[in-house]
Parts: sequence; C-alpha cells; structure tokens
Amino acid sequence: MLALQEYIDSDEEEVKTGESQGKPEFSVKNSLQICAAPLVLPTGSEECIKHIDPTAKEVSFNPKFEELFSPMVGPENPFKTQQQQSSRNMLSGYVEPAYVSEFQFENQRRTFNSFGYALDPTVGSEGDGTKIITTTGQSDEINTDAKTVFESTKLRPLDKRKRKKNNDPSDIEGFLGPWGGFIDEQRVMKPSEEEAAELEELASKKNKKGKPIEEKPIEEKSILHISDSVDYQGRSFLHAPQDVGVNLKSDTPPERCFLPKAHIHTWSGHSKGIAAIRWFPRTAHLLLSASMDCRIKLWEVYNERRCVRTYYGHKQAVRDICFNNSGKLFLSAAYDRYIKLWDTETGQVVKRFSSRKIPYCIKFNPDKNKQHLFVAGTSDKKIICWDTRSGDIVQEYDRHLGAVNSITFVDDNRRFVTTSDDKSLRVWEWDIPVDMKYIADPTMHSMPAVTPAPNGKWLACQSMDNKIVIFSALNRFKINRKKTFTGHMVAGYACSLDFSPDLSYLVSGDADGKCYIWDWKTTKLYKKWKAHDNVCISVLWHPHEPSKLVTAGWDGLLKYWD
Repeated sequence: MLALQEYIDSDEEEVKTGESQGKPEFSVKNSLQICAAPLVLPTGSEECIKHIDPTAKEVSFNPKFEELFSPMVGPENPFKTQQQQSSRNMLSGYVEPAYVSEFQFENQRRTFNSFGYALDPTVGSEGDGTKIITTTGQSDEINTDAKTVFESTKLRPLDKRKRKKNNDPSDIEGFLGPWGGFIDEQRVMKPSEEEAAELEELASKKNKKGKPIEEKPIEEKSILHISDSVDYQGRSFLHAPQDVGVNLKSDTPPERCFLPKAHIHTWSGHSKGIAAIRWFPRTAHLLLSASMDCRIKLWEVYNERRCVRTYYGHKQAVRDICFNNSGKLFLSAAYDRYIKLWDTETGQVVKRFSSRKIPYCIKFNPDKNKQHLFVAGTSDKKIICWDTRSGDIVQEYDRHLGAVNSITFVDDNRRFVTTSDDKSLRVWEWDIPVDMKYIADPTMHSMPAVTPAPNGKWLACQSMDNKIVIFSALNRFKINRKKTFTGHMVAGYACSLDFSPDLSYLVSGDADGKCYIWDWKTTKLYKKWKAHDNVCISVLWHPHEPSKLVTAGWDGLLKYWD
C-alpha cells in the first residue's frame, strides 16, 4: 500500500511538470477511481484470431484457414476418458453425411439380398464405383452381366421355370394374366402312403413315443378280491354292516368331534400316487380310490378292511371319481379322455362318454330326480352335461377362460359353483348356460379344490397362494375375509380339504405330505403331522365317526387315523 502511495505521489509530480510544458492535465487518482487495474500497453504487433465455437453450424464472417482449423482452447475436463474426449456424433464414433440417392441405396441392397453381389460402397477405394462386393466379401471388377434387380436379367434362378401364358383379354374363360402358374406346379402337395408312414414314424420318434399304435378300446375288466361277496342273507358288499358299533344309516352327525391321535390302518395296493378318494354315499362303509396307475379300487372301512374290487378300464391315469346317490353306480374320468360309468357291484362298464378333451372333474347331479345327468369340467374350458340314459350331451356351459378344475352343487342343487385355471369362480343356475355370478379379483389365485360345509352355508376353497379361502354359499357368494386358514404349503397341488361332520374342524393335506387341522371358529391351527412320504393329496373325515379320517398320498397309500 505504501509503494502504491509513493507511485501516486511521484506520478503527481510528473503530471505537474507536464502541465508546465503545456501537456493535457491527467490525474492517476482519477483513473484509479474509474478502473483499479493498471494499464497494459501492447509491446509488439497485435494479431487478433477469432475463435469459432466447435459446435457452431454456420459463421457470419469469412474465416481464415487458421481460424477454422485452430486448436480448441479452454480448460479440459480432467475426468473424461480418452474415448469420451474423442469427437463423435453417434454412439460408435463420428459419421460424416454421405449423399446416396434413396433409389440407388435400395437398388444395391436388394441386389445384394437377391443375387449376392452389389457395388462396393467404400468411399475413396480404388476403382471407385466399378468394384463389386460379393457375399464372400471378395471384390472383383464389375462385369457387364452383373445387373441389379431393377434391370431385366436372364440370370434369375426363379425365371428358369416355365409359366402358363395366356394374356389375351378377349379369351374370357382362359385368360391367365399374371396369375398363370408354372407348368409343372403342384398346388396341393400330398405325400404318398409310404411317405406318410415314414413321416409319421419320424414324428413319433421326435415325440419319443415309438411307433404309433392303432387305438384299440382297452379291455375293461374288474376283479373281485373277496370270496364272500354276499353275506348269509344274500346281501352284497354294498349293504352297510350293522355290527360295527356305529349307526351308519343315521342322518345326524356325531355330537362332538375330536382330533385324531393315532394311525390305525394302511391300505396299500396302488402302484402309483392316488388322485382322488370318495366315501360310499350316506353310510361311508366303503372307500373308493382312483390312482395314477390307471386303476380304481374299492376298500372296506370296517371289519377286515380288505380290498373288495379293482376296476380296470382306463389307459391313462384316473383323475376323478364320483358316486351317484345310491352308490350303485360311479363315474370315473381319466387322462385318456374317457369318462366311464361303472356298476359298483358287478364291475361292468355301463356306458362310455368322451368329448375328445381331458375331463378334470365330474359330478352327478345330486337331485334325486336328475340322477341320470352328470356334469364334467374339461381341459377346453367347457362344462359339459351328459345324459347317462342316451349318452348324449344335453348342455354345455362355455364361459370359463381356462381349464375347469372343480364343480360343487349348492343351494339345494339348484345351482353349482365352478372354479378354473382362469383364477375365477363362477356360479351357474342348473341348465342355464350363462353364469349368474362371476367372482374374480386381482388378488385371487386359482382354486383347484372346493368343498361345501356340512350345513351348506360355506364353501372352502384351496387357493394356490397357500391359503384356504371361505366363500358364503348363500345368495351373495361373498368372500369371508375374516376366515382364512394358513400355515400349509399347497402351491401347485390340488390338495382337497374336508370339514369335520359337526363343523368344528377343517382338515387339509399339503405338498410335503403333512395333514393339517384348523379350528373352524377361530381359524387357529390345532394340529399337523407327517402323514405321507409324498404329497398328501386328499383328506376325508368319516361322516359318522367323531375322530376318524382317511388320507391319500402320492406314495400310493391310504391311511386311516383315529
């Protein structure tokens, strides 16, 4: 600061001497007030280069060569990589605009696709515009015959075949024009018998099925495994025993049910997993089981607990079974696309039904006046109603968007509820092929097993998100959000469930082979135990016993618990 003051004082003296010599008065003090920076006077000849913005598309003056190609000035971004610093106008680099007419570009592209050659597009190559490039990548000098697709040429391979020609428009009947086919053309290509057999064999090899075998109807038979098919009064095994300490013909359920504690019996006889089990109607003194070994077996529940009869009649795994009200007949549905009506006592097949689709579930109409009608849910989204007397289809309910998994009759058999792979639940009036109620919710999952409560007021549905969901079976069919049973693992398996006869417990199998029992009122899990080595697919509580239930698994066993 002192130095600056001395500089100003000395400058004042110079200015005063300048005044006395007649020079104009100039004060540094004044100049400091205007601009604090010291004056810098140029020493050499001044060269002014105008800097052009590198991103500019046009300039408003005539620039010199040095100005156009001068290096970029200013600070560099120190964090940019070498790749990021390079100038580019697209992801892979810098592309300069090339001027090719659209027609020429298309012409060469199509020529290359059709004939396998085109003009070499490399800019600045030797012989510019005269070299051709082929599909192999070699470029050769152009020859006169290498024509493009827009020029007529005799080299096209398609032109070798001769066409039928008749371009005379006066010939109304025989005029062909551009629609004349080739002379030796075959419009319908059909293989000869030998070729067809060969093709079929190839296809079957592809599907790993071996040689295709002509479909012959399977021999339907039944084997009786007990010697005493009738008792001392001549009554068949369908007659309920009266010496078992339980009134099997009563309509009232046990007053109070209890949790089963012990495993009391195992029925074995199936060589593969069991798909479905059903009690004999009303008395439940017999048990019917359908298996993946294509067989259906009838077992005694009391006394010696023997296998009574085996029914052979399906070529593939049996999917579902259903007794009629009396138990004298039952239906079986299998993956061989057949539904068969059997006589329970004799083992004869009474009738066969098929809709060429796999039946997933079957149910007789429980109404005593409609025992000749049954419904089947199929893999092609339909529910088909058959008449067992004529064997004809009498009604089709076709509204679902996925394979039908279950059919349950409600409301004194006036209506039935169906569930499907489309994750919906539909309610139908009997014989009206339009659903009266459609229940679908984004939170709902597929429900492949549905069981009605003994009082007919509720439907328990096994949901594929490892829950049991309860719907009201009266008028509204509303979901009961307070009653949801969880804790088991069923995702991917149609594990059926059942109620205890007094409606105090709900029982279900699961994918790990366990059996679960919940309290109906509180939805609390009361008991679980390992019942089978594989999936426990079906559980049934005995309708006349307070604590007995049967479980069926994919290990081929049926187990009785008390």
